[in-house]
Amino acid sequence: MKATIIGVPMDLGQNRRGVDMGPSAIRYANLNKKLEEIGVESEDKGNIPVSIPERNDMTGKTIKYPEQIYEACTLLAEQVADQAQEGSIPIVLGGDHSIAMGSIAGMKKAKGEMGVIWIDAHSDLNTFETSPSGNIHGMPLAFSMGCGESNLKDCLEKGQKVKPENTVLIGTREIDPGERELIENTGVKVFTMYDLDKLGMNRVMEEALAIVTSGTDGVHVSLDMDSLDPMEAPGVGTPVKGGINYREAHLAMELLAEKKCLSSIEVVEVNPILDHRNSTANLAVELIASAFGDRVL
Repeated sequence: MKATIIGVPMDLGQNRRGVDMGPSAIRYANLNKKLEEIGVESEDKGNIPVSIPERNDMTGKTIKYPEQIYEACTLLAEQVADQAQEGSIPIVLGGDHSIAMGSIAGMKKAKGEMGVIWIDAHSDLNTFETSPSGNIHGMPLAFSMGCGESNLKDCLEKGQKVKPENTVLIGTREIDPGERELIENTGVKVFTMYDLDKLGMNRVMEEALAIVTSGTDGVHVSLDMDSLDPMEAPGVGTPVKGGINYREAHLAMELLAEKKCLSSIEVVEVNPILDHRNSTANLAVELIASAFGDRVL
């Protein structure tokens, strides 16, 4: 198995600084070494160049840094597509969740129809028209599904990158009014924390994997570390109580590995400034390893 690590030090998509250091924190947690231990041949391609807020004046603008985010996501999409076409599994390290537009666009170009598992406390289904904050890290899934009026949905290639019927959200527990409406209109499948509590992670993942592998050419996993409970992952910018616990998160990744359907994965929203002894980045490395087949026996 071959994997390619791509860092995206993006912190333009949200308000709290520090998430741009997420790729470094995950690398410091020995991602390369862990992959090597479980038999995955990996290559680190370094970081995509990303503009910093200090170089851009957002005075009077409601939506924050759309041009700069579009540029970085396009560069990411090109590199993801190149690596996937060469037979490697891209591992994208964020950075805020706006980078997912680039990851998904690149996989769409490389593989065709993609299934997406979106593991997140938030649904990230706002658009320019519905966003209460103007923060683009709350919009990438909507744009990837072709919703909203923005050229962000045309990253790398024009149009929809993933169909709602091939998309599953897991661990959601904070949804804005405009996102609720989009969920109802598109029919995208959402497993909230209520569903996880009621059904268990095993059942949720079985149903999710059935959806994302039906009629698709690959599966992309977008893992926001705020999907976990803040007790497990304190180093995130938008923590929400009552999230996925340690073993549930590992089980999700282990079931994904058993299915042998993983085409690409990204881990986002690790903020080492807010972390405790790099524990969130360490957990991110553990979960990536589980997705690649790491087991006790």
